Amino acid sequence: MEGLVQTITVYAIPVLFAITVHEAAHGYVARLFGDNTAYAAGRVTLNPLKHIDPLGTIVVPLVMAVLSPFMFGWAKPVPVSFGQLRRPKRDMIWVAAAGPGSNLLMAILWLLFAKALVLSGVEERFFLMVAAVGIQVNLMLMALNLLPIPPLDGGRILVGILPHRLAWHVARIEPYGFVILLVLLFTNTLGFFIQPFRWFGNTVLELFI
Repeated sequence: MEGLVQTITVYAIPVLFAITVHEAAHGYVARLFGDNTAYAAGRVTLNPLKHIDPLGTIVVPLVMAVLSPFMFGWAKPVPVSFGQLRRPKRDMIWVAAAGPGSNLLMAILWLLFAKALVLSGVEERFFLMVAAVGIQVNLMLMALNLLPIPPLDGGRILVGILPHRLAWHVARIEPYGFVILLVLLFTNTLGFFIQPFRWFGNTVLELFI
């Protein structure tokens, strides 16, 4: 029980930040390109309560943190009306890329936070553990969301890049995207893809700190 409580405590802040900023970034960039849907719905905010999905944001990540070497979870999707974007096919790429891009930025910020702790002589291991988890969670969420499977961000980026005919075929996969993701998860294919990002995070942390 003590180990579970410690896991929850260490993971809570990094996971909430990672998912909240990820979703808010989608809405913010969509608004920049002409779509106010997320803004009107109150989703362009850093208030985690606006983005939390009880199952995907809390239960699943905690279970994965305890039972698995990598993170898996989701938040309530930010509503985006692609038809309201000024140039829907092109702008969709930037809106989709904003989420993983924000995770990369947060991983860097957590790394700088860890370095600042070391330089300031803070000896409390808890804060370093939180920073390490922040790096790993953000890198793994970035990797997961960049998988080229609609409706993941990588799938939307792929649809935006491909010619219209090919993009249409890829977009048709979207109703089955979650099932495909579960198959990848339970066959450990997903872990095989994400593991290099986990290794990279550990390596950078060890070299930088």
